[in-house]
Amino acid sequence: MDMPSAQEAIASNKNAWDESARLHKDTATWTALLASVAKPDFSCLDPTITALLQDVGVVGKDVVQLGCNNGRESLSLYGLGARSVVGIDQSRAFLDQARELAAVSPHSPEFVETDIHHLPERLHARFDIALVTIGVLGWMPDVGLFMQHVASVLKPGGTLVMYETHPFLEVFDPRAANPLLPASSYFQREPFVLQESIVYEGQGEQAGPTSYWYVHTLGSVVGAAIAAQLQIGHLQEYPHSNREELYDQYQHQTAQLPLCFTLTATKRAG
Repeated sequence: MDMPSAQEAIASNKNAWDESARLHKDTATWTALLASVAKPDFSCLDPTITALLQDVGVVGKDVVQLGCNNGRESLSLYGLGARSVVGIDQSRAFLDQARELAAVSPHSPEFVETDIHHLPERLHARFDIALVTIGVLGWMPDVGLFMQHVASVLKPGGTLVMYETHPFLEVFDPRAANPLLPASSYFQREPFVLQESIVYEGQGEQAGPTSYWYVHTLGSVVGAAIAAQLQIGHLQEYPHSNREELYDQYQHQTAQLPLCFTLTATKRAG
């Protein structure tokens, strides 16, 4: 089948996310989230990314989250002491949820509806920290272009903080008869074509709009950051999963796989 252009893939992915938003409402998770975000120190961030953000230093900083989904992580940044937070996402439906959560929160993040490839000028060179968390890179057709846009929103000396799924995990199919047998190439350039709704709360699989998921090797992620004039300060791989419950089976193996990673990279001054 013919692969879509980058812009076609981005448009398809936006539609798929908008269509999936309703599946994350009216659930026990959503109800609990609505109650939790009312607390000033609310955080849904796990110990790994919390420790890294504390090490980088969030207190009193201006932070942007690229790919903020329903805003729960953006709201969590206030609990770590952020001065201001902007969440960016291209899905209007998920940003509607983000604003609903913010309305019951004591904090006031700004949410911006845009594809990262068309960031408004007012966001350029504005932030001390840019946060990218689980499941953002896979929706990006070109990781090099993505990193350039990340760099554009950072002040000189500002830092990208990333907590992502390890791309090596994409080699395996968790639904296969033998989920530990490699099912695709780590170096695959063509996107996976998905035709199921995007859910991340362990809900049952169901048909949905077509979307496209790209695998970027760890080397390509690091190389893209360097090419965008971001200086790598930290890179660590971990054996725990930060993805959907389906991927928990890859933890605690005798021959353990890398399941996620953290990275920081600072924008060079001048």
